[in-house]
Amino acid sequence: MSDTIEKVKCLIIGSGPAGYTAAIYASRANMNPVLYQGTQPGGQLTTTNEVENFPGYPEGVTGPEMMVQLQEQAKRFGADIRDGWVTKVDFSGPTHKVWIHDNKEIHCETVIISTGASAKYLGLPSEQHYLQMGGGVSACAVCDGFFYRNQEVVIVGAGDSACEEAHYLSKMCKKVTMLVRSEKFRASRIMEERVRKTENIEILMHTETVEVLGDGQVVHAVKVANRTTGEEREIPATGFFVAIGHQPNTEIFKDYITLDETGYIVNTPGTSKTNVPGVFVAGDAADHVYRQAITAAGTGCMAALDAERYLAAME
Repeated sequence: MSDTIEKVKCLIIGSGPAGYTAAIYASRANMNPVLYQGTQPGGQLTTTNEVENFPGYPEGVTGPEMMVQLQEQAKRFGADIRDGWVTKVDFSGPTHKVWIHDNKEIHCETVIISTGASAKYLGLPSEQHYLQMGGGVSACAVCDGFFYRNQEVVIVGAGDSACEEAHYLSKMCKKVTMLVRSEKFRASRIMEERVRKTENIEILMHTETVEVLGDGQVVHAVKVANRTTGEEREIPATGFFVAIGHQPNTEIFKDYITLDETGYIVNTPGTSKTNVPGVFVAGDAADHVYRQAITAAGTGCMAALDAERYLAAME
């Protein structure tokens, strides 16, 4: 246990659109919020090169630039933005206890969880290279598909989300090649039939990615292999989309907060409330459906308002 226990009215765990928006609203409500940015300050958007679908940016904005602006806006109203991440929590009693780096203990009247979710990737060095370069690798077709209109792309995945994203891409891309590792889809029958009936979607079963190819800056092809025959081929593509799921960053809360079967926090419908009074959730830690910056920001607002009302009721 730390020598000095800090007491805060509102602790926000995690940054990104949800956390920073919660900080803006909580600050304006005189809740003196403290926000710890987590292991990836700014969240998933810091790996997004261009954001063109967030209202208020007619010329678009880069993900990192947008997160800096949101952070500065929260600071302007007095939010205490800190580096660091939460390593342990104890929500068993009336006081919500949180530990930073295992040694700093904070006692909180309210907690807003905005830890987000992390996209799952294949882990190939070439995939990670072009992801970091912002040169053609993405885990969100809705976010980035627009940049590949009238081009050829490849998408990896076999579930409902992969089918949905492949169908979405087919509406703007010249051709979509879908890679499925096994002999069958994991998606529902109706979603599978939708992609199979779409003329510009080619489905390659028993196929896995070997390497994402490019000039070091941008993607121009994907090398794949047939898992049955071992035959390799290159598929021309300017975009490589990975749709194999997301992992919510909620592991440290599982002993106290109700999670669904995949780890997303279960909130009371229409609110940001969790099963623990005084603990609220915002953003992708609870949202496995929309996963957009604008919806995350909206739930950040909700969480701050719910926390404010909770505190008012406690007075």
